[in-house]
Amino acid sequence: MNKAVTRELEVALRCAVAAAEVCQRVQAKMVSDDAITKDDKSPVTVADFGSQAVVCRILKESFPSDSIVAEETSRDLRMPENGGLLKHVAQFVTAILPDTSEERVCEWIDLGTKATASRYWCLDPIDGTKGFLRGDQYAVALALVVEGKVQLGVLACPNLPNHLEQPDGPRGVLLWAVLGQGAFQRSLDRRETRPIRVSQAGLGGAIRFCESFESGHSDHEAHGQVAQRLGITAPSIRMDSQAKYGIVARGDASIYLRLPNPKTPDYREKVWDHAAGTIIIEEAGGKVTDINGKPLNFGQGYKLMQNSGVVATNRLIHDEVLAALRH
Repeated sequence: MNKAVTRELEVALRCAVAAAEVCQRVQAKMVSDDAITKDDKSPVTVADFGSQAVVCRILKESFPSDSIVAEETSRDLRMPENGGLLKHVAQFVTAILPDTSEERVCEWIDLGTKATASRYWCLDPIDGTKGFLRGDQYAVALALVVEGKVQLGVLACPNLPNHLEQPDGPRGVLLWAVLGQGAFQRSLDRRETRPIRVSQAGLGGAIRFCESFESGHSDHEAHGQVAQRLGITAPSIRMDSQAKYGIVARGDASIYLRLPNPKTPDYREKVWDHAAGTIIIEEAGGKVTDINGKPLNFGQGYKLMQNSGVVATNRLIHDEVLAALRH
């Protein structure tokens, strides 16, 4: 691994760990006033804003010429009626970055834009906000994209068990991958680091689906039909966020589907919802395409305009899954 890539990965891991710490602090003390509603009716929390502020600040100091594409803006925070919310955000960010002020928090958040470039960092400060609010799965997702190709990806999943078969055991993991270098998992407390690989189960083996917890994010009925056609009888694993990419990458499940919802057939996925997870699965030996078998194109703006849906598998059964979808 060359020095440039090593530094990029080191900074990305630092960003993800710092953002995860903000999220954990907020979750431990969260009250209902910490959630507001954006124009698209999805909840956004103090942790979303705090996480984005921390990551954007660290990235801009480390790579001042790089673009950052991120989900949030400070518009809502700057509204007079949300002054209390901004104060909360600044307090949590100060615990990580002591030189914080309310104005600086807003400035750092707004370092993230929706404008992609030939080289850009792609950030979802909290992927799975509803899961975060429920105390379930969420992830800080960060990826570096160069010329439309993801070069590295990091997922910080504070509530994900280190081993899915031990739900009451240690939890909190960091998953990452660098193009051509494999995929890895480390516990957030640094006690366990290991390479990860996708499941080697073929059809007829121990195949498990994972899918979005929220039915509005995908088509659960179609997932069931695909499972039936493939002869899969095990119940699906439902969870929020790109943690689903993580459990496929480390072999807990073999298929992750995000099919277009029939109610919103023209919807296109956002890059920050898939960039980090995609490279982690692929470097773990899996495969990710859209429902038509096309690779995800991260070089066409902040939406995957040339793709419809997402199919992520352990590669061994990818063609069979696509064939089942065609029916």
